[in-house]
Amino acid sequence: MGSEGLQARYINPYTDFAFKLLFGTDLNKEILIGFLNALFYGKQVIKEVTYLNTEHLGSRELDRRAVFDVYCENEKGEKILIEMQKAEQQFFKDRSIFYSTFPIREQAIKGDKWSYELKAVYVIGILNFTFDDTRPDYFHHEVKLIDTHTHEVFYDKLTFVYLEMPKFNKTEQELETLFDKWMFVLKNLSRLMERPAALQERVFTRLFEAAEIAKFSPKKLYEYEESLKVYRDWNNVIDTAIKKGEARGKEEGRLEGRLEGRLEGRLEGRLEEKRVIARNLIKAGLPIPEIETITGLSSDEIKNL
Repeated sequence: MGSEGLQARYINPYTDFAFKLLFGTDLNKEILIGFLNALFYGKQVIKEVTYLNTEHLGSRELDRRAVFDVYCENEKGEKILIEMQKAEQQFFKDRSIFYSTFPIREQAIKGDKWSYELKAVYVIGILNFTFDDTRPDYFHHEVKLIDTHTHEVFYDKLTFVYLEMPKFNKTEQELETLFDKWMFVLKNLSRLMERPAALQERVFTRLFEAAEIAKFSPKKLYEYEESLKVYRDWNNVIDTAIKKGEARGKEEGRLEGRLEGRLEGRLEGRLEEKRVIARNLIKAGLPIPEIETITGLSSDEIKNL
């Protein structure tokens, strides 16, 4: 095992550069297909994928823009959207739903002959955080529209898959399925100094070849260094902002509570905590939409800070 960074042998797949290199390029299409087939556990077998444009605009000029990490379709025309989410966001589920609307709307055919028939859409989120702390072993979520009375799937063409990576803690000796092996690689790749003996499948041969930093050209190495720096800075900014906000918010809340003895004091303390976090993120140069997502404050509140 080695320390992460340029002393590491393999890239960190949580960086934008590395994730798109491994899963978003024609050169490494075999890696993406292998990952998807393992994820679907044989429910479907993907033989080919075609990469699609990752940048999407709404139907109107004022609509929000969406930029996907990886966006492709399989040989049946089904759309697959994959997102690597590095840090927890307050409305990440909402974001998933919002992103799913683009591959749905793009299937509309102009004219009178379209019958509204849709191809399946899959939204896959690889999360470097947890959103359900009540079940420490439940990390692979597959979500569909269901009938709440019968609990049967109402619509099987829209699927959301969320992988809570911090919850996956199997060692190399405990890996049983191909999916286990993929989860192990995604979580541990940048800390490995050699290819584990348990990962002998051909697809992992291709992955480890593509991920080896020593084989990068100077240009590719520079791009990875910059992406790694952004990833580290992002984590440090978020951690620092949250810690400062929590500390100040709690103190403000205790002070207000003692002085007023009312619920408003505690509420103001929590609001001040969000404001402090927002101020720190502003200083770090994060754009307002991302600060909105992290703090829950409106854009007007953030601008007034």
